[in-house]
Amino acid sequence: MAKLTKKRKEALAKYDGTRIYPLSEAAEVVKKITTTKFDSSVDIDVRLGVDPRKANQMVRGIVTLPHGSGKTVRVLVLCTPDKEDEARAAGADHVGLDDFIAKIKGGWTDVDVVITMPSVMPKIGALGKILGPRGLMPNPKSGTVTMEIGNAVREVKAGKIDFKVDKFGIIHAGIGKVSFESESIVENAKELIQTILKLKPTAAKGTYVKSIYLSSTMSPGIQIDPRSVTA
Repeated sequence: MAKLTKKRKEALAKYDGTRIYPLSEAAEVVKKITTTKFDSSVDIDVRLGVDPRKANQMVRGIVTLPHGSGKTVRVLVLCTPDKEDEARAAGADHVGLDDFIAKIKGGWTDVDVVITMPSVMPKIGALGKILGPRGLMPNPKSGTVTMEIGNAVREVKAGKIDFKVDKFGIIHAGIGKVSFESESIVENAKELIQTILKLKPTAAKGTYVKSIYLSSTMSPGIQIDPRSVTA
């Protein structure tokens, strides 16, 4: 069994690990038990009563966090020349097409989001093996394949995130930073969970939201009472 570090012991002593907390209290506890010297991310894990192996029980969506994610999102826009100025004006970090396609084929993926146009997708299809495993492949369902390039860039920069249930039936998402006020963390969490609730597959039976945990980078997870969020 791994030996607990001093900081880990201190963190565990600051809350009751056997208790299921309301969301508002959990947000305060996560801020209190975080000991990293940097501004840690606040993450939420939602375990759903779905079988993601079945197409009719897949849960995937997008949500704009009301207080943003706290992350600096690096955006690459792959577009035709007539859309380049629109992308740059909206705040895209990298804009181009053939030169960046060649760069990605060479192994470059130093971005967080890739946005493109429907007419360009045939060129980008060849990048699937590189972008797909990194979660960077543009997808119309996540709003990253669109003619509204400027709006897409602004939304991503403002805190729009996409999420997808994994093979274990869990959705993992970053919903802020420890430096956020507790109320901001709560509101971001509620926005995400309400969106997940709206996406409940009709084929899903039994309890939909089975458990929710809130944590920060390297902190223990705090279990949340789903009723404090879903009611």
